Amino acid sequence: MSYNGKYISVVLPASGIGKRMNSSINKQFILLKDKPILAYTIEKFDNNEYIDEIVVVAREEEKEYCFNEVVKKYGFRKVTNIVGGGTERQDSVYKGLLAVNGSCDIVLIHDGVRPFVRDEDIINSIKGVIKHKACVIGTPVKDTIKKVNVEGDIIDTPERSTLWAVQTPQSFSYDIILKAYDYAIKSKIIGTDDSMLVEKLGYKVKIIEGSYSNIKITTPEDLKLAQLLLS
Repeated sequence: MSYNGKYISVVLPASGIGKRMNSSINKQFILLKDKPILAYTIEKFDNNEYIDEIVVVAREEEKEYCFNEVVKKYGFRKVTNIVGGGTERQDSVYKGLLAVNGSCDIVLIHDGVRPFVRDEDIINSIKGVIKHKACVIGTPVKDTIKKVNVEGDIIDTPERSTLWAVQTPQSFSYDIILKAYDYAIKSKIIGTDDSMLVEKLGYKVKIIEGSYSNIKITTPEDLKLAQLLLS
């Protein structure tokens, strides 16, 4: 069931190697209580009543494994495509964007190794796009942040009340995010996240408060925290 008649797609980049994890398998396939991290992530969107389709972006050589050991094994209904990723995350997301259904109105881009996204964050992201065209989930920072130069000297202390830690999903009107990626390719812009590319086009991006538990699992310490969150 679409939201307000909008066709809603999800792109899940899951083609990272995960060097910091010190694991023999790539981080998205590491087991949490006998289930791959990626399966938990897909499940959140597969169960959301407003999501119409999910496109997973995996490493080319892992596409078959991803289908058999995650999508097929856990019976996910909304995964319509598994596409091969690119060299960088930005390349992978772009391939995912090109693979969504032609009817797509809204697209949510979410890290494949961020399995604790809440249903309310997904719904708030959809509502945020309908109202603002572009939005991201994030949380206010708890620590004081220092800006430091290459010599390690503190050069500025930004006002903490203006600082947020950005998470995913990052959600957009499909035409806007595709335009942003096309512009980034032509202009050779590398963004640290998807919203940065949209900002470069001059669009305002709204931030929506999410949850501190919406962690991205990239290190062994994150994996331990994830196990605690599950229990």
